[in-house]
Amino acid sequence: MANRPCLKLGTIESLSNIIGDTNSGLTGTNIHRLLLQVHIEDISENVQGLSKRKRLFNALVNFQNVYHCSDNILRFVQLVVDPSRFTSDKTQFNYYRDELNKVLAFEGYEILESGKFAVVNKASTITDVEIRTNNLKKELSNRKAHHEIFKYCTKELLNRDYFHAVFEANKGLFQRIRDLSGLNSDGNALIDQVFSSTPILIINSYQNQSEKDEHKGFCNILKGLCGMFRNTSAHEPAISWPISEQDALEILGMISYCHRRLDNAQKIR
Repeated sequence: MANRPCLKLGTIESLSNIIGDTNSGLTGTNIHRLLLQVHIEDISENVQGLSKRKRLFNALVNFQNVYHCSDNILRFVQLVVDPSRFTSDKTQFNYYRDELNKVLAFEGYEILESGKFAVVNKASTITDVEIRTNNLKKELSNRKAHHEIFKYCTKELLNRDYFHAVFEANKGLFQRIRDLSGLNSDGNALIDQVFSSTPILIINSYQNQSEKDEHKGFCNILKGLCGMFRNTSAHEPAISWPISEQDALEILGMISYCHRRLDNAQKIR
C-alpha cells in the first residue's frame, strides 16, 4: 500500500496544539509512550523547558522530514483517540475526536466513532468544516424537524453524541405528553393512561374504526420509542450503545413525527 502523503506544517502544528494542550491534552509521559508505539522518535525528550505541544511538533515534523510520509503520524493520532482509552469518559473522547477532525478535514481525513480513519473529500474553508461538524443538526433543520427536538438535545447534536441526543429528545417527547395530559406518570404507564381505549388525548376525531386504529398505531409507536431508549424508573439509560448518525437521524425523525401529531392533539377528559 502506498504511503500517505505528508501533512501540511499547519496541520501538524494544530494537531500538536490539541494533543499537547496544557489543560485538556495528554501528559508528556503519555505523548512519549504513544510516540514510541508508532516508532516516532521523541527528539526533544531531554530538552528542558520545552512545552508539550512544541515537543510533539518537533517529533512529528522530524518523522515527516525523514520518511516523507504521514503514515506513523496518523497512527499516532489514532492511538490518541483509541476508544478503549475513554471507556469512563466519553465526553473527552468526543472532544478529541471533534477537535482533531476539524483539523484533519483539510487533509481529507475523518476519525470515525470507532477511532478508525476514513478518507473524505478535503475541506477547503472553515465553513466546510463547520458544516461537517454540525451535520446532523443541519440535516434535521433541512428536514424541518419539529422545534421541540432542539429544545432538549442541541448540545448533544453539536457534540455528535448520538445516543444521548436520541435519549434527551425522547425524554422531551414524554414530557410534552405529560404537559398536554396533566399527568405525572411515565413510560408505558403514561402511554396507557393517555392513549387508552378511553383516552385523555386524541390525535384525530376518534370517531370511526379507521381513526381508532390510527390512534392505536400511534400509541404503539410511542411504546416502541419508550422501550428502546428509556429506563422508565431512573430516567437514565441503562446502558449506552453505539448509534450511527444515520440511525439517529431516522429515530429523531420519528420523534419529530410524534411531536407533529401532538400539535393537533385534543384533550377530551
